[in-house]
Amino acid sequence: MSDAERLEFWSCLALKHGLGSARLRKKILERYGLASLAVARPKAWLEQGLANSDQVSAFLGESWREGAERELAMAEEQGLAVLTWSDARYPQGLREIPDPPVLLYHSGDLSLLDSPGLAMVGARECSRYGMELAHRIAVDLAQQGITVISGMAYGIDREAHLGGLAGPGGSIAVLGTGLDLVYPACNRDLWRELSDKGLILTEFGPGTKPLGHNFPQRNRIISALSLGVLVVEAKSKSGSLITARLAMEQGREVFAVPGPVSLPSYRGCHGLINQGAKLVHNAEDILVELAPQLQAFLGQAARVKVPPRTRPGQARPGLLEPQTKTRAFAGPPSRPRSPAKAPPSAPTPVDSSFPELDQSLEKSVAEHLAAAGTVHLDVLCRALERQAGELSGVLVLLEMKGVVRRLPGMYYRLA
Repeated sequence: MSDAERLEFWSCLALKHGLGSARLRKKILERYGLASLAVARPKAWLEQGLANSDQVSAFLGESWREGAERELAMAEEQGLAVLTWSDARYPQGLREIPDPPVLLYHSGDLSLLDSPGLAMVGARECSRYGMELAHRIAVDLAQQGITVISGMAYGIDREAHLGGLAGPGGSIAVLGTGLDLVYPACNRDLWRELSDKGLILTEFGPGTKPLGHNFPQRNRIISALSLGVLVVEAKSKSGSLITARLAMEQGREVFAVPGPVSLPSYRGCHGLINQGAKLVHNAEDILVELAPQLQAFLGQAARVKVPPRTRPGQARPGLLEPQTKTRAFAGPPSRPRSPAKAPPSAPTPVDSSFPELDQSLEKSVAEHLAAAGTVHLDVLCRALERQAGELSGVLVLLEMKGVVRRLPGMYYRLA
């Protein structure tokens, strides 16, 4: 992780621990684009109507610092990879919901985020009929290039992941715990396979235990990453129905499998069908319903919603605002020499101009795109001999300026 990436990670942690409302964090991030820009000028939040005086005062009081430092230290000690809001690879579907996570820890293949996905959820204590159906539908979807997304619970979730991993579509698991915990423990084999051939995501910091309120929070990410949600088997009161409700609120399609009327574990599915969910029997039924969305996904350029766009030559919001004399936002603690034992170093003041981009790098990116046309991020990294995280931040801000345009599959060209 470069110094710039570490500063952005630390700034996201400051917002995560310092602002209780995910909606508030989204407003601020949409305004500034980079978390490191936002946290350098919290008093401007009040002037811009982004936060009230109590929220600004609480953030300036830095009661969040201890928790943020602890999470940073644990993540670095374990070598966890992190995807922040400002990264060009951050999923567009998450940007669109009211309460997106400011960061995601991940293990596995991030390119799966560029594939069309379908969420499959259902009961932990399920019937053999439900398990076999979930696995078969997941296999058939994955064979068609659809990524199967679920929550790595036992039962339906497990079968959905295993089926997805059997095809080129692959599978994504969204956890309700830290990335360092395997829950339930019986899914350890699945965790390894997902980390190796699929993708595991979580917004929760390392060490986060499987607390009950984490799972409904996780479910909004499952539905937001998907074109639709399939409920394979669910009781009338089930966490899977929360995912279905969130999907409806997010404008996703909702599908449900009908089951034997004698099984209480299918009453939730029957209720969803009565409320307008699409009744499906197999993967083909889902693909037919999703055909317009799939065509749009594959045939159109993705329009990435980053903070308010500016015309070329126009100043980005917040960069030229008068600064009130106040203590500079303190950056992340120095990297410990011995992560497990070294005491945290004294915070180092951050020059608020640090987040400004290297103008020569911006120019190099623009010149390469002008000469090469449409270029994949990996090719751009090799050509300019830069890390993906560093170039992602440059590309986001160039897109804000209207200089470049992002295309599906991590391709870029001049706008």
